[in-house]
Amino acid sequence: MAEESGTPDRRILRTKRVIRDALTELMEEKGFEGITVKDLTEKADINRGTFYIHYRDKYDLLEQSEAEIIGVIEKFAAEGFLNVLQGKWTNPYSGEIDPSPFVTKLFQYLQDNARFMRVVLGPGGDPSFQKRLKDVIRQRALPILTSGGSEVLVPVDYLTAYVSSAHLGVIQSWLDNGMDLPPEQMAQILSKLTLLGPGHVAGITRRKET
Repeated sequence: MAEESGTPDRRILRTKRVIRDALTELMEEKGFEGITVKDLTEKADINRGTFYIHYRDKYDLLEQSEAEIIGVIEKFAAEGFLNVLQGKWTNPYSGEIDPSPFVTKLFQYLQDNARFMRVVLGPGGDPSFQKRLKDVIRQRALPILTSGGSEVLVPVDYLTAYVSSAHLGVIQSWLDNGMDLPPEQMAQILSKLTLLGPGHVAGITRRKET
């Protein structure tokens, strides 16, 4: 059932969120392969018929849950690319980096979905999700990193592989650390690492400059 606006009924969204929360808890407890539909329905306190209205099986549930996350992150990444094209990044060499709103929104979204993200990105999570997430970052990072008109000093494939792995590593570390820093500060950190590079941030290139 859908509302007249074409958006999903709130009851459907609420039910699917309850089912996803049950999936998250069970993955924390026993890992994905150990979960049954019976486990999910009992944890979510729903009947099997309700589950099968929305999902074919547990694999479809995981795939749909991950696809929703990827879709939102792709949207944020597209907004970030648009900001670059419109020149909304500050000069990284000035030391004053005000990250685009999309970076902060990204971390806020990750925070809102932290428990699920921590599970699927963790050691017992879904490797294919990690690959898809890195692919999104690589695809969006390429035009941004090559938009300055300067010569790229390393092969582009390795550049984007480095950036995507580094981004994912920062996100995983933040989640593992219990989101110890607010999204706004994480946006600053990620922006500085991306635009200035680890050598500059660590002070190595700054020492050479002086």
